Amino acid sequence: MLEKFEKIIYYVLIILLVVVIVFSVIEVVRSLGEDLLINTPYRINHLELLDLFGLFLLVLIGIEILDTIKAYIKENKIHVELIVLLAIIAVARKVILLEPDASTALTWIGIGVVFVALSAGYYLIKQAGITL
Repeated sequence: MLEKFEKIIYYVLIILLVVVIVFSVIEVVRSLGEDLLINTPYRINHLELLDLFGLFLLVLIGIEILDTIKAYIKENKIHVELIVLLAIIAVARKVILLEPDASTALTWIGIGVVFVALSAGYYLIKQAGITL
């Protein structure tokens, strides 16, 4: 009975996540259209580009979360490589959106260490073929 309840919760989460992803894609399209046609016609400045990339990467993160939940439902296993890939995308998003002037060298070093560790972990997981 508990497994059935768990499956229902996963399906509810998938439906809600699909709704969030759809509205996120609509927001990306709206933002792109506004930046291209209204703010500065046929040009996008660097701040608008950063906002667009942030929105785009948020959609990718949502899709990766959806893939993780789907994989768990299908195989009843956690795919560690998907979780690490999701973390890599989230760190990349942070790097893209981080203002260079507003952050310290220690922040950049920390992000670099996290990124290298996640990348190395992803490589090792793919080499070993690990799933839980």
